[in-house]
Amino acid sequence: MPKTSKDVIEFAKKNNILFYDFRFTDIKGIWHHVSYHVDSVSEDILKGVPFDGSSIAAWQPINQSDMLLIPDLDSLFIDPFTADPTLVVFCDVYDIYKKQPYEKDPRSIAKKALKYLAESGIGDAAYFGPENEFFIFDDLKIKDEINAQSYEIDSTEGVWRSNSDSEGSINTGHRPYTKGGYFPVAPVDSQVDIRAEIVKTLHKIGMETFVVHHEVAQGQGEIGVKFGTLIEAADNVQKLKYVVKMVAHRHGKTATFMPKPLYGDNGNGMHTHQSVWKDGKPLFAGSGYQNLSDVAMNYIGGVLKNGKSIAAFTNASTNSYKRLMPGFEAPSILAYSAQNRSASARIPFVNSDKARRVEFRFPDSSANPYLAFASMLMAGIDGIKKKIDPGPPHEEDLFELSTDEIKAKGINLMPYTLRDALTSLEGSSDFLRAGDVFTDHFLKTYIQYKYDTEVTPYEGRPHPIEFVNTYSC
Repeated sequence: MPKTSKDVIEFAKKNNILFYDFRFTDIKGIWHHVSYHVDSVSEDILKGVPFDGSSIAAWQPINQSDMLLIPDLDSLFIDPFTADPTLVVFCDVYDIYKKQPYEKDPRSIAKKALKYLAESGIGDAAYFGPENEFFIFDDLKIKDEINAQSYEIDSTEGVWRSNSDSEGSINTGHRPYTKGGYFPVAPVDSQVDIRAEIVKTLHKIGMETFVVHHEVAQGQGEIGVKFGTLIEAADNVQKLKYVVKMVAHRHGKTATFMPKPLYGDNGNGMHTHQSVWKDGKPLFAGSGYQNLSDVAMNYIGGVLKNGKSIAAFTNASTNSYKRLMPGFEAPSILAYSAQNRSASARIPFVNSDKARRVEFRFPDSSANPYLAFASMLMAGIDGIKKKIDPGPPHEEDLFELSTDEIKAKGINLMPYTLRDALTSLEGSSDFLRAGDVFTDHFLKTYIQYKYDTEVTPYEGRPHPIEFVNTYSC
């Protein structure tokens, strides 16, 4: 792949590229883009693309709006969906006033976390392997009015369609039903072909996949994507979301990575496998529990201890905490174990020290991947530097324990709401500020942005269940 501006221009000519599409990620994790016709792209443009930073939520004031997108020439792909050949280029954001990477740019924050890892002397590489679950639905209706709050999802796989004739003259009856979607073959699994198309498209843009399957819930799927460095993994989350949504859209369907769109069925997680290396050697391999090293155990200790604070990044929506309720295989209990999927940190069985890693199971895809991965890495580094002991493993089914039993064992829980997570972040975030990775200004901006756009609007709206419980008071 191209490495220099000249190489990129030659690559574009060779592939008959008509447009360059420069993309960057905002605080929430949403992708933005600006396009240039090929005739207007020079080597100078590939050194910095100007744009208006005041038009991006929670970024620059209007009197300091001019910013630059700095293309990452190692991170590009040809868009498989545009009518005209288009080269997508990942970008970092540069603050032309401070003459440095922008402190609110999530991708730049993630790069600072990696720099801090190297400067700490602990390691020189961090590998992340996210598992992003998703739903593909047939229809979504939303109403948000002063006198009405409602949504309605539809899916041919939905149990609510069992007595419907809207599929045609015959209702075939083949459905996964609630919590019945794990691994059934077609016709119960109705999304085999659309997932296959997603996989073929991912490979077309250079991504490697492995396991492909229907997940537990109705209309839910998962496609395993090969791990990468922290930046590669976060970039791949953005590409995966784009491809899944676009393939679904092309079929007249709608895809979502929302943590909990269905009441009473499983939600979408982003289980994230992690490891740290130095000088080409896996630092998590050792002779301790499940052949883990002290470094790995301290890393686990750091993430579990700081779990309530990093939840503001790893579980970044009000909807996240509906997924983390007991009964739906979503780990809200900050404990670790081997094989035990009820613990929030799982040690997968592997045959090689190179594959030795830890899987954290509480994150979800409402997270900005750059911020989520960076915050987990910073928490892990905090654990290593302070030699935080994660305590004993918990091999029992933690979902069977009551809250009192969990507390009696000295186990912490994830926050119950996004407000709780933001409160924890406000009160305990020194580990994120280390190395100036997450600046004070960014943290204050992020917390206020989440209150303004998610917590306050959510808390201020009546809910249908409140009418059930309270209307006749």
